[in-house]
Amino acid sequence: MPSVRAERPGAAALLGWLTDPDAPRLCLVTGGPGLLDWLAGHGPRAAGRHRSARALVPLTGRTALGTAWAVADRLGVVAGSPGDLVRALATSDTARAARTVLLLPALHAAAEPAAVAALVADLARLGRVRVVVEVRPGTAAYALLAEGRVTVVDAEDEDEDEDEDAGTPTPLPSLGSTLSDPAVVCTADPVAVTTGYESDPDDAHGGLRTAWLRAGQALCAARTPADRALVLLGALGDGADPRLRPALEELAAPAPWRVRWTRVVGDVAPPWPGPVGALAVQGGTLLAADLGGTVRLLAATDARPLGRLDHPVTGRVTALAPAPDGTVLLLDERGRLHTVRGREPRAPYLQRLTEAVSTTLSRHPGTALAAIAGSVVVGDRLGSVHAFGLTGLHQAALHSGRVTAVAAVESATPFVCSGGTDGAVRRWTPGKEADPRPLAERRAPVVSLAATETPRGPVLAAAWGDGTVELHDVDRRTRLVFRPGPPVRAVAVTDDGALIVGLDEALIRLERVG
Repeated sequence: MPSVRAERPGAAALLGWLTDPDAPRLCLVTGGPGLLDWLAGHGPRAAGRHRSARALVPLTGRTALGTAWAVADRLGVVAGSPGDLVRALATSDTARAARTVLLLPALHAAAEPAAVAALVADLARLGRVRVVVEVRPGTAAYALLAEGRVTVVDAEDEDEDEDEDAGTPTPLPSLGSTLSDPAVVCTADPVAVTTGYESDPDDAHGGLRTAWLRAGQALCAARTPADRALVLLGALGDGADPRLRPALEELAAPAPWRVRWTRVVGDVAPPWPGPVGALAVQGGTLLAADLGGTVRLLAATDARPLGRLDHPVTGRVTALAPAPDGTVLLLDERGRLHTVRGREPRAPYLQRLTEAVSTTLSRHPGTALAAIAGSVVVGDRLGSVHAFGLTGLHQAALHSGRVTAVAAVESATPFVCSGGTDGAVRRWTPGKEADPRPLAERRAPVVSLAATETPRGPVLAAAWGDGTVELHDVDRRTRLVFRPGPPVRAVAVTDDGALIVGLDEALIRLERVG
């Protein structure tokens, strides 16, 4: 790789653009091979409060879809397509994008230069990110990018002593028919796998192609073949070649998880229950709320359909909170509480408690909901958590911004976990001071929490807007991580510590190894 000195005109011009707050959001670099790689490593070493992080995404061999996955991963969002990426950045709560400079070398070596250029232009128009792209003049991609307001850094003459082919990457090899082999797919360069599948839309490759394109962002970010095999197992439908699942299970053996079952869009035996908006576990039953207000009942062991919850909510259910006496509490999209009675008569004091909470939420809508014996826990849009109990009301300001999820654990010392748009997950025992240290934290909003007491102690599942799920042993302060690929909508944990993950197109049960 050619070296680049900061005193060279191209480097100086690029640094000048970077430090000019009024400069166009898009910078085109022509020539100067290695310039973007140099900028990626040339301070700041870390993104401070007022500094911009630099995210290097080489474009060699990438399609527009593969580029969208890579950029989404660096910016802390989840995107299934280039359009999804643009929409996610336009609407996301994460501030990471606004503090990031995307460095995109070698547009000329992309698998789809024009389509990647169109995506880059869309990103630059958002105003959320600053983009530097290495592009060759005289190409269709250059013409497209130069149409808008841009800065051009011409470094063509700065490396005259370099070989004229320097900086021209070698194209990725074609994988061809080997894309039907799960061992090849899990071990090959994921950029080449993505490009191979996109260039051959008429071959399903036994179902591997569909699974890969569904979960591609996580697959491209996965570090090991075992991790990729695990993600593919979670995305594989029941119409796939029956030989694939055992082969993938063997490849996934080193991973810390086992996929117990999946229900994917299109599955028929048992059927896929639909998109998931909220999840909860009540004994051996999984409650899954869809996006239209229906709450389906499934067997937690194998996802067999068991019927539907007869509830009075019209519109979307945003949270489900089963109480120990069999009652199910629901939070609707307006932040109001609803109750579905269990089969057994409810104690009058619990009924009065629920009515009091319902009255409060009719005036001050909630944003998150959980319940344990004798307590109902609610989050609000200002960052506070409220625990309504038989002995009174306890409150704590735990988050900067809206509380997005709460979970309560019935243990020797009951406690509450909460998550918010600030990305933090905090533990709190009502009536006591909250732990100042986050139990977990990421640079993306928390989207779902679930917790329960298990034979090995309390466990907590947390999901973030960047597509990451963590399962924590709360007392041991240990965790396992899983990324299914698409956005995670909800999580649940069973009494034996299994993790259930709900997505728009899949429902997955994972169990820890050992």
